[in-house]
Amino acid sequence: MATVDQWIADLEARHLSDLTFPEVSRALRALSSTYVERRQKLSQGAALEGRGKRAAFALFYGPLHHLLVSHIVRHLPGACAPIQTLVDLGCGTGASGAAWATALPSSPRIVAIDVNAWAIAESAATYRAFGISATTKQGDIGRVRLPPRPAAFIAAFAINELSDERRDELLGSLLERGRQGDRVLVIEPVAGFVARWWRRWSAMFEAAGGRSDEWRVRVALPAIVAKLDRAAGLNHRELTGRSLWISPT
Repeated sequence: MATVDQWIADLEARHLSDLTFPEVSRALRALSSTYVERRQKLSQGAALEGRGKRAAFALFYGPLHHLLVSHIVRHLPGACAPIQTLVDLGCGTGASGAAWATALPSSPRIVAIDVNAWAIAESAATYRAFGISATTKQGDIGRVRLPPRPAAFIAAFAINELSDERRDELLGSLLERGRQGDRVLVIEPVAGFVARWWRRWSAMFEAAGGRSDEWRVRVALPAIVAKLDRAAGLNHRELTGRSLWISPT
């Protein structure tokens, strides 16, 4: 089972094996611009177009998401109670699901779902690195049939990429699972323009007995992440995010 440092070292070895550091840093600048200025293209797969962007996504945003989610689940009441099945919705590279799984007293089985084939393969590599048993499925998280309960659900930096209709369908499904006693964790960026639906979701989670939080976490970035951060002209000395949480405890 890998440590976080070993996982990141493996990411660096794999993704810089056929790309130079300047190529990845340029791709990271383009990827960052897509997130900030051209978010409408995310639903079309713009974040993962080309080897450079995929490498930047895995090597930079993957570790950042892992660090933030690790902090969040260790500070939410009931999040680190044992889980048998963890469903990673819009799993990306698997970094967020792995962060929650490795914070638990024993590793759950992960069911990971993403529409992108590359993300599914990358997430499988992440779960293997951490010694987590996982089943990966390619599919639309707004339409997928959720595994039977009991289960816990994480949707980190994924729901905003759904259409309004699919997002509403998923909201109903997640709230229903929360009312049935399953744990549900949704994480998105803090910036208000990123998720204009957040206020309504927050009100509905709170009405169902859940909570809404904002997070600001100062962390020491892994060396390769810090190097990319500087090269791309970014500043992630503080990680931020906001979460919605429902738990039976």
